[in-house]
Amino acid sequence: MKLLMLGGTEFVGRAITEDALDRGWEVTVFHRGRHAPPQGASALHGDRTAPGGLDALAEGRWDLVVDTWGGAPTAVRDSARLLRERAGRYAYISSRSVYAYPAAAGIDEDGPLVEGSPDAGSTAYAEDKRGGELAVLDAFGDRALLARAGLILGPYENVGRLPWWLNRTARGGPVLAPGPRDLPLQYIDVRDLARWTLDAAAAGREGAYNLVSPSGHATTGSLLEACAAATGGRAELRWTDPDVIRKAGVQPWTELPVWVPEGEMHDFMHRGDVSKTLAAGLECRPVEETVADTWAWLGSLGGQAPQRSDRPAPGLDAEREAALLGL
Repeated sequence: MKLLMLGGTEFVGRAITEDALDRGWEVTVFHRGRHAPPQGASALHGDRTAPGGLDALAEGRWDLVVDTWGGAPTAVRDSARLLRERAGRYAYISSRSVYAYPAAAGIDEDGPLVEGSPDAGSTAYAEDKRGGELAVLDAFGDRALLARAGLILGPYENVGRLPWWLNRTARGGPVLAPGPRDLPLQYIDVRDLARWTLDAAAAGREGAYNLVSPSGHATTGSLLEACAAATGGRAELRWTDPDVIRKAGVQPWTELPVWVPEGEMHDFMHRGDVSKTLAAGLECRPVEETVADTWAWLGSLGGQAPQRSDRPAPGLDAEREAALLGL
């Protein structure tokens, strides 16, 4: 297989590139040149947002294109149109955010979607991802695969969610753990995302798939306990009622990464239907493996994970945490 990876040097794109190289595929990474691609991949440089930014892709043929773009849909539109006669299939890493909010628990791929346009500039994340989907469908039709990822964790994470919990538990002492302990989570290890996407594309699958673990594959408890164990067992998880957390003004998802309390948002984020994707071969590794491997990767970087410039670093201020715990 000849793969053209649009991106391929950070987080999701890097995991997909490495998986393809492990398969013995011939991989070309198209990127802006800010980070080195994995060893074994060839590189083409360009900026999709600049005039003439796709010139490096004017020639060449590929079996598969994988695209992780999350900005203006016009960038996906222009890439897909340029490549539709020279690429066999196009896999777009989209997001479950494309479903109209609020969505009931158990929503599948046929759920109502936000509005989007392939001709739009950047507006908001959900609409941008939907516009990207429409751009790929317009250019590739039944040769398009839409991987609607949920929460993504694992090595190379540059959003900061799991790295924050790991560094927090590594410091030890009492840790604010948002309850209830058995609250189900729904996420995808970036390497499982990569493997499923390449398997599905190689098998000729098309259309939309919710690419995330079954709800309850992990819980808040199993995730944070895995973090505490991986980082040396010095953390004391103090499970705290979500009402106490809310009344203190602590923000779910941002100040306490990954976690959202039961209710409308939790149904949307952590209770989607993934039966179609499971039937198409999705396998999810244990949360303990995701956590341990991410901690090992963080250790190789001295404990400091990269942080995307367009995303605020998540996490709860130490003084606010101590006050909530009565310390």
